[in-house]
This record gives sequence, structure tokens and C-alpha cells, in this order.
Amino acid sequence: MVNCCDLVSEKNEPVPLKSISVELQVRDHVASVSSCLQYVNEEERPLEAVFVFPLPADAAVCHFSARIGEQEIVAEVQDKQSARDQYDDAVSSGQQAFLLEESEESSDVFKLSVGCLSPGQKASITIVYIIELSVQADDALRFCLPAVLNPRYTPAVSAAGVPEVSSASVIPYTLSLSVEVRSSDRISKLESSCPLDPLEFLDAQHTHATVNLTAGHRFDKDVELFLYYENSHQPSAVVEAGASAAPSGSLMGDPALMISLYPEFPADVMSSLASRGEFIFVVDRSGSMDCKMHHGNDAQMRIESARDTLLLLLKSLPMGCYFNIYGFGSHFESFFPQSVVYSEDTMEEALKRVKSMSADMGGTEILQPLKHIYSQPCYPDHPRQLFIFTDGEVWNTKEVLDLVKRHVYSHRCFSFGIGEGASTALITGMAREGSGHAQFITGTDRMQPKVMQSLRFALQPAVDNISVDWTVPEGVKVDMLSSSINTLFQGQRALIYAQIKGQSSGKKEGAVTVKYKLKDQPVTNQLQFTLQPTEDTGLTIHRLAARSVIRSLELEERAEGADAENVRKRIVELSVQAGVSSAHTAFIGINKDHNQTVKGPLLQRRVPVAHMLQMSMMQCQPMGMCGMVVQRARPMALQMDFDSTMHYSMASSNSMIESDDESDQKAEPLKDPVLQLVSLQKATGCWELNASLAAVFGKTEDEVTNQKTAQVDGSVWATVLALIWLYAFKSDQQVEWQFVAMKAASWVRSQKPDSLSQCVCDGNALLGCQVTEDMLGI
Repeated sequence: MVNCCDLVSEKNEPVPLKSISVELQVRDHVASVSSCLQYVNEEERPLEAVFVFPLPADAAVCHFSARIGEQEIVAEVQDKQSARDQYDDAVSSGQQAFLLEESEESSDVFKLSVGCLSPGQKASITIVYIIELSVQADDALRFCLPAVLNPRYTPAVSAAGVPEVSSASVIPYTLSLSVEVRSSDRISKLESSCPLDPLEFLDAQHTHATVNLTAGHRFDKDVELFLYYENSHQPSAVVEAGASAAPSGSLMGDPALMISLYPEFPADVMSSLASRGEFIFVVDRSGSMDCKMHHGNDAQMRIESARDTLLLLLKSLPMGCYFNIYGFGSHFESFFPQSVVYSEDTMEEALKRVKSMSADMGGTEILQPLKHIYSQPCYPDHPRQLFIFTDGEVWNTKEVLDLVKRHVYSHRCFSFGIGEGASTALITGMAREGSGHAQFITGTDRMQPKVMQSLRFALQPAVDNISVDWTVPEGVKVDMLSSSINTLFQGQRALIYAQIKGQSSGKKEGAVTVKYKLKDQPVTNQLQFTLQPTEDTGLTIHRLAARSVIRSLELEERAEGADAENVRKRIVELSVQAGVSSAHTAFIGINKDHNQTVKGPLLQRRVPVAHMLQMSMMQCQPMGMCGMVVQRARPMALQMDFDSTMHYSMASSNSMIESDDESDQKAEPLKDPVLQLVSLQKATGCWELNASLAAVFGKTEDEVTNQKTAQVDGSVWATVLALIWLYAFKSDQQVEWQFVAMKAASWVRSQKPDSLSQCVCDGNALLGCQVTEDMLGI
């Protein structure tokens, strides 16, 4: 949760964070995370510690407590302003108090204030949150324990009064992490970006397992876990009993239901991908994109990986669609004034400009390019698909999400978070509000496979007329708590939360039916479930459901014409009732049994959190924020803006489009043979027979030309060779070149060449492999 950094004294002497202990419990695809952080005030004066740290955007924080010696203080959820006032009053009078609050601008940033630690005193802080694990391209469930918190970019015009951030090297402390997994499905394996001890199974069925992070891990980067089940696409339903103390008829008092569905579309529909659309690629070109993708010696710069990805995307687009590319930083530019028809000429012009793209546009200001895109009229019969690539954080996350949501019926938004510290609130939020899909590229992940998976989603036929129907016994009613489902993707999980009202004296079975249309073809998915609650699950489903409702209400509150005060009141009531965090509430705990009040002026210390300034001049290493010493002059002095410790401001930078000479100087030879091959393909899908293509195969142009089947055109021969080479030698990267190959096969079929079988046979002989016509799709 929080990076292993220290409180820093006036003499730069650390007040050490003694340990971070995290317990992760996974039930099917839901995780409960309990983090314990222990601090000691080693200074000679009373201390107030304030630190800002990242959490996953969809986390429901449901417990916050502090232990001072033998005294444990369990915090309560209250209205945020009331909680702040109580905290200030308590700390000003010398009492120990603890405040945990969510940022009002971004749901993935929290601030913890620990007041009145006496000299030599120890404090143990426990924070618990629950979260749904996201499904990855390979069907793994991903959990991320974020260590990195990037600075919030603030435009210069908004930066007045924002203090500069000092940085210091991250101080290496260790993290202990224990993981327990229980599942109704058999566990296949568990992998991590960090070293793990061997996975230990606790039952013969392999449905219960534990594993620990290898001792000595330095928490200077995110910890990612990938959990694989044997039947990952198995639909499921869980009914959870309500809290006995909560009133009947309330969300917390009635049983709650969580449905997990994995839509499987008919094969004949999925085989025909869309050939129309408007594809807009929006690429972060702020200074941090000049950092490496990971810490390995062979890591690409982020902007280089983005250029390679754009090459793949541009080569994969269908003929006749529309496209455009935007670059943004503290300002933005587009390749074309408006989207243009995809052709050989426009593709080549775009590729030429892609080669000159640099991370030279300052900060991360995404709102203005989005406004410009949405102001452009859509093309009839060409659905707009937005692809957004960013590695940063913005100061106005909720404003960005509101803008995306307002235009949800005119486009789909696919978002990509690059590197550690990319805002989960921004990335997942844009995809959720834009009916698209979010991906995170971290560690040694390659950007291209994940982006091409999203392109496949974008090219899938749109799902229309989605409806959810319930079949339950008489006397029972089901109320949907989740927002309406407005998008479905092949094999991707759809979650539904619902409240079960009433009782049935007889039948204990129910069913949920999801109906939709796919290319005007009706599709039905149904799941049977029991109304009998499962064993005690600690109100996990209720709290996740409450979190879902709170998020919907927060969007409603910001909508134009909303009764904001009434909606805010509903948010606070539900947050307090469910005991989960929201933008308008906070956890407050006060040690009222503390006999001796703390005397004298109180020092305030900021705990540095790992963040990535990621500017090339700083060599893109993780940095820690140094402590600040603040004399506490009055109670309200603590009420600081969340982002004040993390803002940085960048001036406008150079133009995106450079001269041809500069472009040629910057362009480097592509190292990846697949990218070399793809770069030579024409927009129509064919290749030309030349020396550059032969070099990819490790041949001379004469060797390739001399082996050409006599009756076959040179471009057909070159294209068949390219397909054979891809399927024979690069099958492990097929997800990256699948659309390139589909275009090529389609082009070959359109040529209706003679002696195609002989051509494939001769190509196999030349390249030394055995690939069939059927495999090539020609």
C-alpha cells in the first residue's frame, strides 16, 4: 500500500518505518487486503505524521485502526468535514487522533494523518480494503499492491500556491506479504513480478493454497500477482447474508448477490471482424514517457514502445476506415485536422510522423485533447474507437471521467496505463465510463500484445439492447445495485450486484438471464443460483456492492442538473451504513482514554512515498519525497490539498511535427524482426518483393527472386512468404501480428492467383519449414 520510506527529521535523520506487513486473502475473484504499518517517533519532540499513498481505484476501504501500546483505536466512518474538525480539535488539545480520507479529485489516492506521537512512541496502523480482481488477456486474475505514486500534473495556470516537491533516494525497507487463496475452482498456478516462495496447496483438490513473498523484498516497485484457475470462465453466483444489526430492507440488512458472467459469443459472429470504424489514438508525450518500460538493461523507453505499438496499429487497420493520432502533454497536437480515410498515402504520412514522436511536450494535460476530439463530428456507419496511452496522473481525474461519460453514446474508450504509478482511477475510469476496456503495462510486459487484444475488442461487433431479467420465487424481489450493463466483450467478466428483498417459504432457487443482440442476432446467457446464503464472508459482497452504488452516486452528483446536495447526503448515509470510504466521508479515530495530553509545539512530517518523476534528467529512477517540517500554528493548518505534495508543472515544449531531416536522423532501425516485417507491409495487406523483405528472412533479394513460382506475381510471392515466415517462426507473437496476417490473407484471396499451392510449397522450401494453406488462411 505505502512505499517503504521514512519520516525524515530536520537533520535528515530518519524516523523509521519499522515494517510493512500485508495479508492478502482471495476468495474466487475477490481479494481482502490487510496492511499493517509500524512507525516510531525517534525525535525529541511530539510529532504529527502525514502521508499520501496510492490504492487501487476500485478498492473499498472498510477498516482503519491504530494501536498505541496496548490501546487500540478503531476508526469510524463519518462525514468528511466533521471528521476533519474532530481530528483538528483533538490534535490541538494534545490528544492522539487518526484520520484517513480519500482524495476528492481521485479515488486512488488516500491521505493518512497520525497526530500527537510522543517522543519514543510507537504506532501500528492497520488499513483493510476489498477489491475485485481484474481479468487479464491470458485469463489470469491480477492483483496489484501499488508502491508508486506519481506526481499529479498541474497546468502552470493552476499551479499557484502549490509547493515544490523535494526528492530523495528511496530508502530500502522490506515488505512481508502472505497470500491465501480459496476457490470453488481448481488453482493452476500463481505468478508474480516479485520473487515468491513455492506455492503450497492445503487440500488434495488444489482449491486452497498459500504462498509468501520471498523475504528481503524491497518495496520500491509495485507488487503484482497473477492467479490462474483451471476453469476461469466459469459463471458463478454468491449470496451473502445481511448484517443482523442492520435494519431489514436496507442494503446492509438484506442478503446481497454477486453474479459473475463470462459472455461467450457465437463463433460465426466472432469470425467476422468489423471493417468500419473511426480509430483515434491519443498518445502521452509528456517528459515521463522518456523513461524506461522497466528496470532491466534491455528495457525500451516508453515513447519507443508507443511508436512501435502505433506502427502495429496503423498496419492492422482495415482499408476504408477513418483514423487520426493525437499527441498530448501540457498542450496537444493532431496529425490531421480531422480523421482521414485509411489508405496507403495517409498511412505512410502517419508513419513518417510517428517516427519523429518524442517525449517533449511537458506535463500530462489530457482534458483539452479529449474535448477537441469530442467536438469533432462522428462519421456515419463508422463507430468511434478511442485508444488512450498514458503513464501519468492528472489533477482533474473526475472532470476527465465526467467528460468521457457524457460522450459514452458516441464512442468506446480503450485505455492503457504505462509503467508503475499510472493512475488506476484514470485508466480504469475512462474505460468504464467509455464502455471500453482498460489494460496496464507494467514490469517486463510488452505493450503490443495488450494493445492488439483491445483492438480485437474494438473490431468485435457491438453488443446492443442488453437486458438483465430475474426469475425468483413468489415473495422475493431482486433490485439491481450495479449500473446498467452497457458493454460486453467476448470472454470478459461482467459483474452484477443485487439486493434480495423478501422471503420465500418454498423454492430456494433463482435465475438471472442476460439478453443482448450481436449483429442483429439475439443471444441469451442464463445462470441458475441458490437463494441460500453462503457461510460468513464478512459482508464482503455487501461492501463491494455499496462501493459500486457510491461510485454511481458520485457520478450522478457531478452530472449537470443534479440535486447535488441530496445526492451527497445519500452518499454519506450509505458510506456510514456500509463502513466503506467515499469522497465525502473519512475514517476518524481518537484516543479518548489517553490520560496525558501532549505538550509543546507539534512537528508535522510528511512520509515520502515512492513516485516516478520519470524525467530523463532524473534518470527515471524511483524517487521519494523528503519530509517537511511545519510548526503547527493552529488547528486548521493540517487541512491541505491532497495533491499539494505531488504537483509539478511543466511549460509548453517543442512542436510534435519535425522536419523530414530531423525525422530521418531520429529514426532508428527496428530491432524486432516482426516489426521490421510489419513496417514493410502495404495498407492493402500485401508486401513487395525487395531486398528489405529478403533481409528479414535472412536471404538476399536474388535468392528470394530466383525461387519464385513462375506463374505467381511478385507481390503474391512476397506476401505468401511473409505469412509462412510469421506462422513458422513467430507463432508465439501471433496476438501481435494477427490482424496484419488477416489483411494479407484477404489480399491474397482477392488476387485469385494460379498455382497458389505450388507457391506455398516453394515458400516452405525456401524458408525451411512446413506450413499449410489452411494455416495461412488463403
